[in-house]
Amino acid sequence: MAVYVSTHANPWLIEMKEVQTRKVGDRVFRTPIIKPWRIAIKIVRRPKYRHFSPLLLVYGFASTIVLGTILLILPISNNTGEFTPFIDALFTSTSAVCVTGLVVVDTGTFWSSFGQGVILALIQIGGFGIMTSATIFLLVLGRRIGLRERLLIGQSMGLNRLGGLVRLVKRIALFTILFEVVGAALFYIRFSAESPPGTAVWKSIFQSVSSFNNAGFDIFGNFRSMLDYQGDTLIVLVTAVLVVIGGISYIVVADVFTNRRLTRLSMDTKLVLATTASLLLLGMIVILFTEYSDPGTLGTLPLHQKLLVSFFQSVTPRTAGFTIIDMGNLAHFALIFTMVLMFIGGASGSTAGGIKVNTFGMMVATIWSSLRGREYAGVFGREFKAQQIYRALAVVLISLAFVTTVVFLLAITEEFSFIDLLFETFSAFGTVGLSTGITPDLSMAGRLILTFTMFIGRLGPLALVLYLVHRQQPSTHRYPQEEIRLG
Repeated sequence: MAVYVSTHANPWLIEMKEVQTRKVGDRVFRTPIIKPWRIAIKIVRRPKYRHFSPLLLVYGFASTIVLGTILLILPISNNTGEFTPFIDALFTSTSAVCVTGLVVVDTGTFWSSFGQGVILALIQIGGFGIMTSATIFLLVLGRRIGLRERLLIGQSMGLNRLGGLVRLVKRIALFTILFEVVGAALFYIRFSAESPPGTAVWKSIFQSVSSFNNAGFDIFGNFRSMLDYQGDTLIVLVTAVLVVIGGISYIVVADVFTNRRLTRLSMDTKLVLATTASLLLLGMIVILFTEYSDPGTLGTLPLHQKLLVSFFQSVTPRTAGFTIIDMGNLAHFALIFTMVLMFIGGASGSTAGGIKVNTFGMMVATIWSSLRGREYAGVFGREFKAQQIYRALAVVLISLAFVTTVVFLLAITEEFSFIDLLFETFSAFGTVGLSTGITPDLSMAGRLILTFTMFIGRLGPLALVLYLVHRQQPSTHRYPQEEIRLG
């Protein structure tokens, strides 16, 4: 409650219209009656609007993971007919909701059709985002979306507006379903030739949903991912296209189709497209040249298949997690570069993880502007806001610090090589799902550490940015500037 004093009344003025008479002896004194002016008091209540904590998004993801864990523990969820160990169910549920793809049991052989259905539902919910999924569910039930829900939807998408969010959610749902249906139809062309119709349909749906949501789960069996389809151009290219479309977000795709001209696109869209294309090309070149003669990866393949595999292995670290070569046979240089791609991830507001190409592109553009001597950083004829540069820097450094801590803990609990542990950590934090093959052999402590890493990798960058936005306060004063010695 705030109290405001009216400025039109002066409390120091007095009213002298009335007088009082006093008689002292034989003298009569007339003195004015002093009355202060009334002071106008106005009571104003603060509006009830307030920012909602990013922790609400964290609680939503955690609740979904708990529900998925409970369902996966049930005997009906696996093919053994027994209860699934808690740590295995928790790891799988977290990996599905966080659209990671790391697994400790084989998805195609261990889980029953019910268990695979639960995993697929968790992937779809995690890919949509908790608030988007909840909004779609309420819309299906005919419920109205209130201010609270609109605020949380905007926060989860990194948007600062309230208008049009429900319409945006509907469009995202239609966009997702459209691409998943088209992808499933294309996959069915191939799977129907090797499996019965029912199995082919289920394989097609699962692969399409997992690909578009950058989840990396597959039901091909025996931890082989897509190794058996290394030479199948249709399966490889359709999977790659779904991964890329899902990883650049609906907002970018809608901006491209709406404006159609490069000059009319927003700076965010241009930055996402330019950074994504550059990383895909660079990743393809690195994989091709480092593995060109290695018989364990590309050495025995014809040239056109080497190009196809190199392209796919550049796409999949964008948090997809599929692989068509044995990751354990990659050279250390290729593994390290793959870690960089996994750490960057996809676009903000997409199904991908990582620090996001928006953040990485902004940091690269800022460095380039600094090297060119520009006072203000920017790209494509536009300047970045200083607050966003600070936030991007905070996300990158805090993420690196977190990854370093996780690697240190895994080095204590596990006995694998450092490069394998480092790769596993980047894969979990970037919600990618690629592995050199050590995931099923991790200790219980290692599985719990990676479970927490996947959770932070999915929500950490978003929650951190939202926290920084909510903590931002307008500057009422500035301190004197002073230089720091650099270099």
